[in-house]
Amino acid sequence: MLPSLRLATLSALLLAGTGLARADEAAAQFQSDFLAGKLSWAQVETAARAEGEVQFFYWGGDDNLNIWMDSVVAPAMADLGITLVANRITATKDAVDLVITEAAAGRGVGDGSVDAIWLNGENFFTLKQQGQLFGSFAEALPNAINFEFDPSDPRAALNLSDFGTATEGKEMPWSGEQYVCAVNRAVMPLEQTPASFADLHRYLETNPGKFVYIKPPHYLGNTFVQQVLYAFNPDGTGSAPFQQSLDELGGSELARLVKPGFEFLKQIEPLLLGWPQGAVRYPEDAAAADGLFRNREIDLNCGFGLYAVATKRANGSYPQTAEEIIFPAGNMIKNKNYLAIPANTPNPAAALVFANYMASVEAQVTKLDLVGYPAGIDPWTLSAEDAARLEAVAPPHFGVSQDALDANIAPDTNASLVNVIESVWLDYIERGSDQPIEAIVAAAVAAQ
Repeated sequence: MLPSLRLATLSALLLAGTGLARADEAAAQFQSDFLAGKLSWAQVETAARAEGEVQFFYWGGDDNLNIWMDSVVAPAMADLGITLVANRITATKDAVDLVITEAAAGRGVGDGSVDAIWLNGENFFTLKQQGQLFGSFAEALPNAINFEFDPSDPRAALNLSDFGTATEGKEMPWSGEQYVCAVNRAVMPLEQTPASFADLHRYLETNPGKFVYIKPPHYLGNTFVQQVLYAFNPDGTGSAPFQQSLDELGGSELARLVKPGFEFLKQIEPLLLGWPQGAVRYPEDAAAADGLFRNREIDLNCGFGLYAVATKRANGSYPQTAEEIIFPAGNMIKNKNYLAIPANTPNPAAALVFANYMASVEAQVTKLDLVGYPAGIDPWTLSAEDAARLEAVAPPHFGVSQDALDANIAPDTNASLVNVIESVWLDYIERGSDQPIEAIVAAAVAAQ
């Protein structure tokens, strides 16, 4: 097992103090040759066996995922002559910071500590902005055939853009997700089920305190806020302007776009859980929100989890009366998450072989079956037999159909806007600033 993240970071900092810049010439040559298309896949596999291991960093908070890594992925990699070293971290940013710290310390290609990271969104944006990605590898892998990369096909959008940032093949799609809300039918009748934020407001007026969203800057809280901003876009164009970068959009235009949504969030605050006792009880994470829902303190629980209701009904963490709903109609954010390879990967060939395996039909089917994570591969690119394998292991939906979920998707907000929106929420909602939204946004933009 790799030394702890803290020790690895310390060693990088010590290296920085020496002023040395190191790079592995063989690794650098391999990277150059692979990205230039000069290597066969057989040559990549031979190099991967010589390297012998792959250091994978990922959020380790899901026991089912960890078991799958140990019982399925590790043996599969061993069959390919590679030892999987699974570094389970509590925050993806820790691995990203390690890569950046080591790069700043002069640790070049072949001399870092991280081979692959499970990430998306802001973390990918950060690595790309810092120039710390291996290169455009994704479409060069054999299992790229399992994805739609043709930009003329609108179905390729989630493979080509990550939180508004062009992927350029510098990360490989691995899993998919959608922001889905669940209700408890034991307490919420079908006729009272909200489909819009206006519906939610009406429900809370007669059922005060029976809803709360996860507190930003947790990404689940950010996502709820982003959906509100889409719904209250004063131009009626939903998510469209929020796909632009901060530089493209500008602070004044962003302030105009977000003002109605933040006013709505302020308006419903007295109707959220805990307000009558003195302050809203915003849960800090999904586990806390699940507990509130399970204990019937809230009637509606929202978060990423296309199959979360089925999984949680099965393991007892949700009541058997839980169902999914279409909410907010037309603005249910859907995205993919990916595997990225840092520019200074210590085992570049093994990293590529690992990414290719994780993009295989076999890995995707077992992940969906044993972990419940949606497939990252695109079913329409598969053979009829392989598409049927995926469909056969997909958990059921309760209360909605897959077609209805697919008909109500929206993309994530551009990564460069996320910190600004977080800052505005913290100032305007949490701290209760009485400054105009325009001033709050301007200050948040200036702080970037």
